Amino acid sequence: MTPIALAAIAALVVGATAVVAVREPLRQAMVASIYGLFLIVAFTVLQAPDVSLSAIAASALAAPMLVVLTVAKIRARDHHAENHRTENHRAGDHKEDQ
Repeated sequence: MTPIALAAIAALVVGATAVVAVREPLRQAMVASIYGLFLIVAFTVLQAPDVSLSAIAASALAAPMLVVLTVAKIRARDHHAENHRTENHRAGDHKEDQ
């Protein structure tokens, strides 16, 4: 195995560890995207360009975008629910005053 291939595999090990270590979903999506780039480089070095082209679409673009959109939607829903609870609580306070 060539030194470049060994370096690519070492980068995969470090990248995989980083993906697992990050706990916040948005940051994890970013780290996973960078790990996807490591995969693309590794597949290219290991002479699998067709697999690296598939990895470009899947791991570097589509998956992180879906995670970011999902987290944004969940946060918007939670924000809306919190505002709704606050409004109901305030309405309950006014009923007690009357």
